[in-house]
Amino acid sequence: MPEKDLLTTEKTKVIRIPDRGSYDRKSAYEIIDDTPMCHVSYLINGEPYITPTLQWRSGNDFYWHGSSASRFLRSIVDSPVAINVMILDGLVLARSGMHHSANYRSVTLFGKARKLDDNEKELRLEEFVNKILPGRWGSLRKITSQEVKATTVFTIPIEEASVKVRTGGPIDDEEDYQLPIWAGVIPIKQVVGSPIAD
Repeated sequence: MPEKDLLTTEKTKVIRIPDRGSYDRKSAYEIIDDTPMCHVSYLINGEPYITPTLQWRSGNDFYWHGSSASRFLRSIVDSPVAINVMILDGLVLARSGMHHSANYRSVTLFGKARKLDDNEKELRLEEFVNKILPGRWGSLRKITSQEVKATTVFTIPIEEASVKVRTGGPIDDEEDYQLPIWAGVIPIKQVVGSPIAD
């Protein structure tokens, strides 16, 4: 049975260039799995904040973690958050400055942040470490109860979300294609380098 699409709501509906948007769950999973970083936005005392952090997915659940002492993490328990995961694939250079753009893959998620209890945390932290480097957890010393307590893990379901992707070259005004100006795409890739020992 095919997985159902992501939930389309007033928040997730792609308004600007809707052809670039989708609610395809498989596409959302692929983007989330292809990069370890996300940005979590939230309110503290009515003021907006945004925090970059590492993320991972298990099934249909999205996770992120941090220090239990973090004001950010303490403030979002059972509170609404908006999260963006984005991969930059290229810079798009047009013949007009106003038509320059970027190729990217992006998922924006909304949900209420649920804080995991200590029983759930260790399993999810194992998933997190193994996402950074598959099999890494098994080669490490055992995590201590104090380390578990010092770490907060949050989750939201991957339900209220949308995907937006731009691919291809510049879209110039018709008359500009005759101008002797270089235009095209400069591809950008995240590359894993050689390890540097501690």
